[in-house]
Amino acid sequence: MSGAVSGVRVQERKAGDPDLDALVTAAVAELNRRYRDPGDPWEDYPLTGEVSFHVATVDGVPAGCIARVAVDEPGWTRTAEMKRVFVQERFRGRGVATALVAAFEVAAREAGARRVRLETGTRQPEAMALYEALGYARTANFGPWADSPLSVCYAKNL
Repeated sequence: MSGAVSGVRVQERKAGDPDLDALVTAAVAELNRRYRDPGDPWEDYPLTGEVSFHVATVDGVPAGCIARVAVDEPGWTRTAEMKRVFVQERFRGRGVATALVAAFEVAAREAGARRVRLETGTRQPEAMALYEALGYARTANFGPWADSPLSVCYAKNL
């Protein structure tokens, strides 16, 4: 799967791909910077279950990533969860995140999903603005974020 928006190319990648691994590491580091107090141990934010990834490149340089996790929970049938949406700072504002989400939605539909859900946080206002601009609506917090005051959850029908 590939696509282009503003010179951005998005391709599916497998876990273990060095570009993907570097981007996921950077994504987790950014989450830790935003949500951990200085001196607190860093969280790994592991992904579990059936996970698929896409990497966005700009002129062949890895610029961002996104992960899709199949959801198998009551009330969330035929749902894909969006995770690890990350764009390197120097590539922000160039359509990379929009291209990643578009590729994610196509792949989710092709895999049989009819809905997407995601969790982001209150310390990521740019992510919240992106999701809302792309048609995602706030929903009740779910899963481990159900009672988190720092979490904001969204869903969108495909």
